Amino acid sequence: MNAQNIPHPIEAAPSELVPSRYALRVGDVEVLVISDGVLPLPFSTMSTNVAPSEREAWLGNRFLPDEFDWALNVVVVRSGDRIILVDSGLGNQFEGFPRAGQLAMRMEAAGIELGAVTDVVLTHLHMDHVGGLLVDGVQEQLRPDVRIHVAAAEVAFWESPDFSRTVMPSPIPDVLRVTARQFLSQYRSQLRTFDERQEVAPGVVVCRTGGHTPGHSVVRIASGGERLTFAGDAVFPVAFDHPDWQNGFEHDPEEAVRVRIGLFRELAANGELLVATHLSFPSVGRVAVDGDSFRFVPAYWDY
Repeated sequence: MNAQNIPHPIEAAPSELVPSRYALRVGDVEVLVISDGVLPLPFSTMSTNVAPSEREAWLGNRFLPDEFDWALNVVVVRSGDRIILVDSGLGNQFEGFPRAGQLAMRMEAAGIELGAVTDVVLTHLHMDHVGGLLVDGVQEQLRPDVRIHVAAAEVAFWESPDFSRTVMPSPIPDVLRVTARQFLSQYRSQLRTFDERQEVAPGVVVCRTGGHTPGHSVVRIASGGERLTFAGDAVFPVAFDHPDWQNGFEHDPEEAVRVRIGLFRELAANGELLVATHLSFPSVGRVAVDGDSFRFVPAYWDY
């Protein structure tokens, strides 16, 4: 994957109104953010420990309805001869999400063959991060020796998951459970588990944070004095203003808050770039301290 060879946005598929990939470099490492689409989710699920009036005020200040489209971003990284897919989006096997599950089509549009992927990193095993690997025909296109990196704590958790501290719509825990088990059954022989951190390729390290799920991880990229963190689900749009607001998908809400605040403080101090699954595409920006909270500073698009 060479950024110079990625088709210009004007060549986007005719069925798409806007480009859905964004390329940048972190030193010698190439990074491509790809939109897997959007998920319509009620904002109440992302602010379970606050009063409705606070929720409504935040939404009103941003001209947003209670149910709006949450971005689904994945990342493809090239470091040396390794091509790494970070998360795989939702896939197309779940009803009610017609505008998600676009990854395979958009990778093809970007000129990236699934068979070229040497490694997959999964931030965690929720369905909107592993579903793309469960789409019919995807496993057959991947290399037989593809390495799938995931925290050992995440694999252990999904053997007998605990949803007692989550606040999700009633059908979702069962769907999450079934999807994670299907993934583990299908790909177990290709898993490369780690305890706290693992170098996937030169300059590309996956680190367990916990919080959102016990094995939730982030990907840290460092090269040539430049840095970028893919934060997975440690960060949601409301988290900058209200890092203590909990979301119903967090399996340990208090730990998730500690992880989020610690990550924000670190990113604000060192000025590195941030990309996250559910920030508006392409989600590339930096974090600034803003009183007792934080502020997302979007990066200027480079054409």
